[in-house]
Amino acid sequence: MALSFGVLFPSLAQSEEQAVKEVIMSLFDGMRAKDAEMVMKSFSSEAMMQTVIADPSGTRVGSNSVEDFGKRIASTPVETELDERILDYQIKIDGNMAAAWTPYEFYVNGNFSHCGVNSFQLVKMSEGWKIVYIIDTRRKEGC
Repeated sequence: MALSFGVLFPSLAQSEEQAVKEVIMSLFDGMRAKDAEMVMKSFSSEAMMQTVIADPSGTRVGSNSVEDFGKRIASTPVETELDERILDYQIKIDGNMAAAWTPYEFYVNGNFSHCGVNSFQLVKMSEGWKIVYIIDTRRKEGC
């Protein structure tokens, strides 16, 4: 009978899950603070960002560079509050690879904007867990 890593070493597995969660939390804390450097520290240098776009003509995938995302965060007006609220963390880890599924609600200046799910792929590198890929969904209803 094979035993899972989490059964043999539950505290180690939980601490790795917490480390993954902290990277994601740091990303959104940086976004709220409009701190592009903090945001960028969450990502690997090769990271990719995509979003699922559903409109009347069909579904497509849009892409963004992490660098552009960081620039947009840094250039957000001081009076604009961006708040992505993560509702849950479902984290799976296998060795140096992790996946996180995080339903969210997004608010601008305290007003609901949209909701959806983030799907993160992370890799544990020499400097710790880094986001290598994120794709999300966005909708205004059915949250």
